[in-house]
Parts: sequence; C-alpha cells; structure tokens
Amino acid sequence: MLELATKPKLVAREYRTLSLIKGPLIAVERVAGAAYGEIAEVIGPDGEVRLGQVLEARGHRCVVQVFSGTSGLDLARTHVRFTGDVAHLDVSLSMLGRVFNGRGQPIDDGPAIIPERSLPINGLPINPAVRSHPREFIQTGVSAIDGLNSLTRGQKLPIFSGAGLPANELAAQIAAQARVVGVGEDESSFAVVFAAIGITHREASYFLDQFYAGGAMERTVVFLNRADDPTIERLFTPRAALTVAEYLAYTKHRHVLVIMTDMTNYCEALREGSAAREEVPGRRGYPGYMYSDLASLYERAGRIAGNPGSVTQMIILTMPDDDITHPIADLTGYITEGQIILSRPLHAQGIYPPVDVLPSLSRLKDKGIGPDKTREDHANVMNQLYAAYARGKAAKELAVVLGESALTPVDLQFVKYADRFEDQFIRQGEDENRTIEETLDLGWRLMGILPRNELKRVKDAFVDKYWKPEEVVIGDR
Repeated sequence: MLELATKPKLVAREYRTLSLIKGPLIAVERVAGAAYGEIAEVIGPDGEVRLGQVLEARGHRCVVQVFSGTSGLDLARTHVRFTGDVAHLDVSLSMLGRVFNGRGQPIDDGPAIIPERSLPINGLPINPAVRSHPREFIQTGVSAIDGLNSLTRGQKLPIFSGAGLPANELAAQIAAQARVVGVGEDESSFAVVFAAIGITHREASYFLDQFYAGGAMERTVVFLNRADDPTIERLFTPRAALTVAEYLAYTKHRHVLVIMTDMTNYCEALREGSAAREEVPGRRGYPGYMYSDLASLYERAGRIAGNPGSVTQMIILTMPDDDITHPIADLTGYITEGQIILSRPLHAQGIYPPVDVLPSLSRLKDKGIGPDKTREDHANVMNQLYAAYARGKAAKELAVVLGESALTPVDLQFVKYADRFEDQFIRQGEDENRTIEETLDLGWRLMGILPRNELKRVKDAFVDKYWKPEEVVIGDR
C-alpha cells in the first residue's frame, strides 16, 4: 500500500518525556538532535503508531505535529520515536487513474501501488541555472482563458474565486479538457494531478464523477482531502500532489498540469497550526511565514533545460468577502504570474464561466499564445478583443450616467459588441471544449460588429483575410 513513508538514515531515538498535548501538537523535552521537518512516530497507550512532523526544535525541546490528531494520547503512557528523516512519498507511473487521500494512501478500492521510487514530499529546488523559461501553449478549451489569458507550460496561474462562484466546475472542466498542442506531442504525454484540499463529500463526488464521465481519469492522479479529514493533512495534500507531478514530469517526461483547490482551506489550516503553537500572528491572524510557505509550493512549477517534461500549476482560491487584497489572494498574486478572476455580476447574469476579462491577467501569455501556425493571428485577436471590450464597458458606464442618447453611433456599436462578447465568447457550456482555432474564429465573427477602421490592433493583412461585416455574422450563434 502506498503511504507516507520514511526512510531512516539515522538510528531512531525514542523518548517518553512529553510535557504538553494541545490540539494536534505535542511537546517533548530533553531531546537530542531533533531537526525541523523530521518525521516522528508517536506511539499511544494502545500501541497505535501515528505519524508526526517536527515543527519546532529549540535547544532540547521540540514540538511535534501529529497528522491524525492527539485524541487518546496522554503524557505518561505516550512515547515518541524520531526517525532521522523527512517525509517521503512512494511514487509510480501506475498512480495515473487512481484516487488517494491527502497522505497518499489509495482510497479507490484498487490494488496496491508498487512503488518505483520514494521521494521527499518537500521536493528539491530547481537550480536557477537550468530552469527554462515557461513557453508553449496549454489549451484548456475555455475561450476566456485560451483566447485572452493563455496558460503556458511551466507557468503558475491562479484563479481567484468567491463564495458561491463556480470555481469547482471550472476546475473540473479544465482538468478534463486541458492538453498540450503545437509541440509535436501525442495525448499520452499529458497528465493531470488534481489536489482537492478541505472539500466536502458532495464536492469530492462531483469531481470524481466529472473525471470518470469525461474520460480523463486514465491520465489523472487525484488527491482528496475532505473537510472531515484531519486539518493537518491539508498541509500535506498539495506537497504530495506536487511530488507526484515532479516525478511524472522530470522522470517520465510528461507535461503535467497540477490543479489545486481550494488553497484558502490550506491557508486556514496553516493559521490553525500557527495559533496552536501560540506564534505571534501576522496580518489578519495568518502566520508571518505564509508568504514563504506558499512560495515553497508555487515555485515547484517550472521546466528544466534538457528535460522535455514540465510542471504547470493552476491554483484555485476563494477570496473571503470577495476581497482581492486579502492576504491569501494578495500573497498568491505576488508569487504567481497573473490571475484569472471570476465575476459575481457575470455569474448573476447566468454566464458560465464568469471570467472577469478586464482585471484578469496572464503575464506569460505572449510566450504561449497558441501553436506556431496561429501565433501571430492569436496575438492580434487577443489584443483587439480586449481593447474593444474595455471600450464597450466604458461606453456602458457612460450611458448609465449620461443616458444612451449621449453615446455616438460608434459607441453604440462597441456597447453591442461588449454584450455579444459576454454572451458568446465568455459564455460556454460546462462540457464545451473549444479548440484555439474555434476561439479565434469566434473572435473574428464578433469583430464583424465593429467598423473596420476601429480595428486598430490587428494587422491589415489579417483584417483582409478574416474580417467580415456584421450582416454576414448576425444571428450566426
């Protein structure tokens, strides 16, 4: 059975000098040589062995965080064995198509995994000298992302959601539809690692149903940490998922897309552990080291020179009170290369996916805007669609203040374009998988609403080739 394994390098040391049990934490006195991150085995009065990790080692005193909780333990009859190594995860190519809990144990009633390697879950930093710049297009099948904020191999691109918005539906759709195009790779070279953190049983069932129904399960590794699982396990779920992703990418040379949802639950678990250790809180009660902790996860995305594999991340988080300045969203935005923001007003209009195009950004979109044969066309269409939508939204806001009669005929055309853009380009079905060519064709049809002399961000050669006036495209939807 695959499980959170340890490979002791030192002779295990065992102590019965517990001085405190509080929440998921235990304090051990008179300890020699304990190290931060070291795995410990906590043996309870009934002989049950529970895994834990050293969170603090100061002098001859250390604090151990117990993964499965401290219920049933007492100071007198509990002892702790320090293994001398960090947590490892057994990995294998046969993990594709399987479902695991947050600690890497199979929960799908399938056969045991025969490990090929055992890797430390904290990963190994990529040497900056051999880190390749993210490039090449990953097609998600979602026009609002592919057409305007493209995802690039090796990139880390978060989705900022809010309570009640369909972030989970979008995550499941991307996991089922995403693929690499334009690099001469076949479908078997692409894999998805999906990490669900602190989700409900209903959400877990939804994700699994979507993966199996969409036929994407055979290329997907799923890690599920449910809301009623130990809170501490949430800190391990993304690390276990990234460990598998790195193995598939750098050992098996796959293009791996890692989807992690919901990182807000991860940060809440981080805050809970910090409060239990009575650390001085930072902004809004979150620990001051949350930035470096998140960076240790996000920076595991990337590419290595000479290795065809890659790890790409899509991080989904829920902004409390839709506050983009909240520490979780704020720090995530600092570390990652852009953000896709979901809009509550668009969701209220019944538009799915409710991607708010104007504040959304992919800083690496110019490096991955479609395969070579559509690259220049993609850049032109992307810039023109964005500029026209921004002008249309500005005209609609002006009409609210001054009335529609204050708008010029050209302004009214941009207003019409903005409405049609939301209804046809942004809106698509939950199982609708658009190719990049279909997205570009749709963009050109929408530009037929606008006068030709207003297409200032598109080369004349492309206008001559693709642009058609409105009467050709009206009612084409």
